[in-house]
Amino acid sequence: MRPVLHGDVSAAARALLTVPQAERTRLCVRMIHEAELADEHLKNTGRLHPIHGNGSLMAVARNRALADEPGFDNLQYCQCFETVLHHLSRFLITRQRS
Repeated sequence: MRPVLHGDVSAAARALLTVPQAERTRLCVRMIHEAELADEHLKNTGRLHPIHGNGSLMAVARNRALADEPGFDNLQYCQCFETVLHHLSRFLITRQRS
């Protein structure tokens, strides 16, 4: 996956806001997997992945409906942002161990 910046996390959190709470973890993990898949495709072929784009989390999030970005006074947004950061951390830890 390409380096993750604030905009990537925000876009992913906004995608999570559009689905029921029970589906957010699964969607978050899926988006991280898709970004990693797209980045590997780009590295191997020199071309963007035909579905998932350039390997950024923002690109895979933008393939989905995005909620308007609320402020951090919105509890649901904070929880979605936290979910993204949590699963990114798990992904990075797992990748370092591999």
